[in-house]
Amino acid sequence: MNWYLNVLKNYVTFSGRARRKEFWMFTLIHVVVIFALLMLFGSTQADAFYYLYLAYLLGTLLPTIAVTVRRLHDTNRSGGWYFISFVPIIGSFWLLALLTTAGDRQANMYGADPKVA
Repeated sequence: MNWYLNVLKNYVTFSGRARRKEFWMFTLIHVVVIFALLMLFGSTQADAFYYLYLAYLLGTLLPTIAVTVRRLHDTNRSGGWYFISFVPIIGSFWLLALLTTAGDRQANMYGADPKVA
């Protein structure tokens, strides 16, 4: 849970680097929360859960983009590579491949190795 909360605390920090563990633990908890909210929305017809779901998605949009950019920085790539996901079909897979690769083991132009720090 600390991985998730740390990403939310650094919600507009687009500089620096994020380890694979930080990114994937955030993504795992994020998907679980989204799934839980969808289950609540699906089990009732109350609009309140729908608005809660939308508020959560909008509230976590910037932290999700920021941790993705920091993860790309860990692989010594610009945050602009995020936009590759907008290329139909292949873009999402390409971004996924970039996000799963190991980060630089030494300092790069985006900062020191987060495993050492």
